[in-house]
Amino acid sequence: MRFLLPRVADLTETQYRLFMLAQALIVQHARRASPPPIDHDVAEGLASVAATLETAGKGIIYEHRAASIPAQRMADEISGAIRDLVTRAGSDGARLERDAAKALRALERSAREAQQDIPDSMRPEVSWLGLATRIFAGSQPADQAPEASKLVI
Repeated sequence: MRFLLPRVADLTETQYRLFMLAQALIVQHARRASPPPIDHDVAEGLASVAATLETAGKGIIYEHRAASIPAQRMADEISGAIRDLVTRAGSDGARLERDAAKALRALERSAREAQQDIPDSMRPEVSWLGLATRIFAGSQPADQAPEASKLVI
């Protein structure tokens, strides 16, 4: 928690919920992905989705793509969940996109900084994924993550 709390301290409640949703989706994706992603893939995938949302906020439609295949697969999954939420938000969709971009940037920073800040990791290339997996281990069955359709914002 010493690692995670400073990274979510400035998020609103909605942004925090989006942060946790994206984190749960990543953990779920990582469990079934082949090859399994590493923290760098997570950060890269999150950066591409956040950049796409930020660009859309400026009125430009452009999809940023991640350089690696594992990162892009993860980005596609997160983008789909956010797109579903934005569609259901109706007139609040633009606000939700801004909140999602901020939440994803916070999550991206967490994945990038994990190698230096989580010293107990057995495999430093997956230190953030290891932490995220431990966070969700006790809260739900191993093969499930929250569905975007069940998120209350």
